[in-house]
Amino acid sequence: MTQPRHGADSASISARAPAATPEGVVRRLIDQAFSQGRLDVCDELIADELIEHQDYGPDHAAGPAGVKAVVASLRRAFSDFELTIEALVVAGDTVWLRNLATGTHDGPYMGHAPTGRRIRVHVFDVLRVSDGRVIEHWGVPDRLSVLLQLGVGVLPASRTERS
Repeated sequence: MTQPRHGADSASISARAPAATPEGVVRRLIDQAFSQGRLDVCDELIADELIEHQDYGPDHAAGPAGVKAVVASLRRAFSDFELTIEALVVAGDTVWLRNLATGTHDGPYMGHAPTGRRIRVHVFDVLRVSDGRVIEHWGVPDRLSVLLQLGVGVLPASRTERS
């Protein structure tokens, strides 16, 4: 298992990670597809038979088309969307990531009109890579935090406030 790698030197690490390694594939997906909006990269890096464990709903497309749909929807909602790798661990064909997602809400998100507010939220991902393509993904984005930061989500009152 490699040691965790942290965001401060992620660009230099990315340059050293061979493109076909699990780390190189995942770094390229995060940097080029999610942060730069290059949807074509998904066709190259995502297996047609991708097993997706993150719940996007019953009509979510499979394989590269599904990942493209996610990237496109995030970039519609946050035109300056950026996903930054803060920590990364590799064990065999599996890559664990702690990412930081940032952006300005200038498009529709989860049925909510643009607010102009900035978000900063952590996302945890686990990806399995085989033959230079992502074949399995688990993702845990903090969607509640996004809604709260946008001012469209409300937490229930605490017990002391209800008394």
